[in-house]
Order: sequence, then structure tokens, then C-alpha cells
Amino acid sequence: MTRPVVSVVGLGPGGAEYVTEHTLAEIARVPHRYLRTAVHPSSHLVPDAITFDEVYEQADTFDDVYAEITRRLVAAAAEHGEVLYAVPGSPLVLERTVRALRAHDGIECRLHPAMSFLDLAYARLGIDPVETRLTLVDGHEFATAAAGLTGPLLVAHTHANWVLSDIKLAVDDATGDEPVVILQRLGTDDECITHTTWAELDRTVEADHLTSIYIPALGAPVGAELVRFHQLARTLREQCPWDQEQTHASLVRYLLEETYELVDALQALDPDDPATDDHLLEELGDVLYQIEFHATIAEQEGRFTMADVARNVHDKLVRRHPHVFGDVDAADSDTVKANWDAIKAAEKGRTSVFEGVAMAQPALSYAEAVQRKAAKLGFDWPDVHGALPKIAEEAAELVAAHEHGDPGHIADELGDLLFAVVNVARHLGVEPETALRAAAHKFRTRFEGVERLAQQRGIDMKSADLATLDALWDEVKAAS
Repeated sequence: MTRPVVSVVGLGPGGAEYVTEHTLAEIARVPHRYLRTAVHPSSHLVPDAITFDEVYEQADTFDDVYAEITRRLVAAAAEHGEVLYAVPGSPLVLERTVRALRAHDGIECRLHPAMSFLDLAYARLGIDPVETRLTLVDGHEFATAAAGLTGPLLVAHTHANWVLSDIKLAVDDATGDEPVVILQRLGTDDECITHTTWAELDRTVEADHLTSIYIPALGAPVGAELVRFHQLARTLREQCPWDQEQTHASLVRYLLEETYELVDALQALDPDDPATDDHLLEELGDVLYQIEFHATIAEQEGRFTMADVARNVHDKLVRRHPHVFGDVDAADSDTVKANWDAIKAAEKGRTSVFEGVAMAQPALSYAEAVQRKAAKLGFDWPDVHGALPKIAEEAAELVAAHEHGDPGHIADELGDLLFAVVNVARHLGVEPETALRAAAHKFRTRFEGVERLAQQRGIDMKSADLATLDALWDEVKAAS
């Protein structure tokens, strides 16, 4: 069975003189014609064409634009058997709709060669792209696509000054003096070539849909430190005997240790003391290395890469923030959380409210998490006054279990008592893990004071009776 056809032609970089005879013949041959945009100097060569300019105006993101154009073209091809799709430049140069059409199983996508803006850019710049090892980059993906590169770079899809600003901000270590060439409307009577600097990149011209930039060289590559760090993880895995022996399982203890050390650094952070940033900086790096280590192991096994990790969490965060990246309204954090939970449940296809609650987390946090999940389904006391009496009730049951002397029963009742305390903490808006950690730290600090006081007074704590130690405790407590 013959599939519907979308024939894609390119309208060249500018004026009609750059449009090939073959393209004109295809335009004449196919009666059902579509233009990605009429905002192009040669769009008039495609008569009676339907444009997709209104899609750009209505859609929230470029991905939405490309998806909608693809959908409409596939539907039109199914209806008419064959349609013509005309794009600026060449069909294979930065044309994401063409990429989507080629991947679509329901149609045959026929590409017809055309001249792109690249040929004119090379001529105006006087460069050989092969000898100079020029890299072509999409301006919308500059921060990631140019990672690790220092140039020369030819950056397209720079149709607005905000895109130029994003490109400039992507390079942290730029001096500002690096030369940049802005190419505009190549192949038209209004052609303009502007030489400027990195600092003035987004302030020199008004960018339009026929704007691109040429960066001869950058002093430091985009994302240089992250690229260098990623390469270090690979090198250690390949050359260090200890690193080579590690597995995902063997690294769990180190991930936990580093995470706890990071929590300590966060709790010690003093907004008025910049010196405390040093500890946090170090511990954040240690946790980041654990993530890199696991990703490097997976990469060597051919399972996934660090890029997949970053892309996955990026896309997940975009999906779960429809109030930022979509058309959903969320006036407060409660609405944001509700939307997040609903989207997460739909993504995971979960049948129980408890699915996804990590059982390996600390017990207090685990107890608080399962209580919170149950509460979302209405299984909860209306306020803390309903939860508080359960502490006394569970304490009485623990005493009764102790009197019977059954160790298993005692453990069960002690667990119920702790669970009841967590429930009260939740109703009071107190994170139980943090509260208990603070209490333990307070006890430790005071007991260290008891140790110092005992040493000063020549008291041997190991042989001292409880009354003596209790008196020292009261003294330290009163002074704290």
C-alpha cells in the first residue's frame, strides 16, 4: 500500500535567485502547498499556499509548534495523497519539522536539495568550514549543544535578542572582548554584517528570523567545568583500581555518607558568614561526584549516560510545572503540589497512594511520608487534638506489653508509640527527623558540657553516681 507523501523543498537563504529550478518545478507539480512561514523573502514563489504562521502565535513552545505543524501535514497528506511543504533555506538544516516528518511512520517524506544560509555565510566570512572545523549550533540549545567547545561556532536560530542574551549568559568565563560577527538577511537587498564583541552581542542589532552569529573563538568552552568534571569521572573509572572495583551496590554507603555530610553543611550554613559556604560547596561537590560515578558505571555498561540523567530530570521538571511551561494556573504552593502529585500519578500509572514512597529512607521520615500519603485520601485526624491522645494510649499499651515481658510485643508497641509521635509532629508542621536530630544534637552538646565540667572538677564520670551526673547536667542546662 502506497503511503501518503510530503515533498519538502527549500526556498534558499534569501532572494529568489537562490531558489533552484528543481524546487520551482516541484512547486508547480504539487497543487496542495504549505509554507512553514510566509515571513521569508522567497515565500511568494509558492502560490496558493497555506502557512503555519498562526501556529507560532498560538503555541506556547517551539516544540508545540513543530508537533502541530507535523500533525497538520500528515493529515493533509492522508487527505490529498501528496502535499508540498516549503521551508526557508534547506530542508535538512535546522528544520525540526522535517526531522519529525522523516520519523513519522504514516507518511513518506521526500526531501529535495536546496541552498541553505550556510553557503552564503561561508562566503561572507571567507572561511572553509572543513579546514576551520566549524561547528553549527542551534541558538536555542547553545548552552548544551556547545558544551565543551571553544570555537569556531556558527550559531543559527538566533531570531530574537533574548536568544542572543541567553547565548551570552551561557559562557561564565567570557572576558567580553571576544569578537563576534552578526549575520543578518544574507542573500537579500537588506543584507547586513556587523562586527561586535561578546559583551555587546545582545545590544548591537535587532535580531530577526534571518539572523545568525559567528564566534571565531571563546576563551573558555561553554560548561567547561562540568565537562572537565565529567571527563574526570571517566578517567578515574578507567585508570584507578579502586574506582574500577566499585558497583552501584558498593557505592550506596558512600552516597548515604556524603548526603548526610551535605545535610550537616546545610544546617551549619550561616547567611551572615560567607565562610560557611566553603563547607557547603565541598559537600555539594562530593554528592555530585557520587551521581557522576553511578552515571559513568551505567555508561560503561551501555545502559545510559550522564546526559540521559540530566535530560530526564529536565523533561520531568518541565512536565510537572505546567503552571510555568504550560497553560495551567497555580496561584499558591498547595496547588503546585496537588498538580505535581496528579501528574506524577498519571506518569507512573500507580494503583496505591504509597507507591513511590522510598522504604530505605530513615524510619521517622518514612513514617511521616506514609501518614502524609494516607492523609491525602482523607484518612487523618482533623487536627492535632485528635492525634495527641494517641500518644498516651500507645504509651499505656507499651507499659502493658512490658509487664507481660514479650519482646516482640514490646517492639510492636514501641513502634506504635513512635508512629503516634510522628503523627503529632506532622499535625504541628514539624519535620520529625529534623526535630529528633536537633534534640539529639542538643543532648550531645550538653553532655559534652557535663564531660568538661567533670574533668575540671576531677570527677570520674565512669564511677560517679547518677545523682552527681544529674547535678552536673542541671548546671550545664541552666547555663545554656
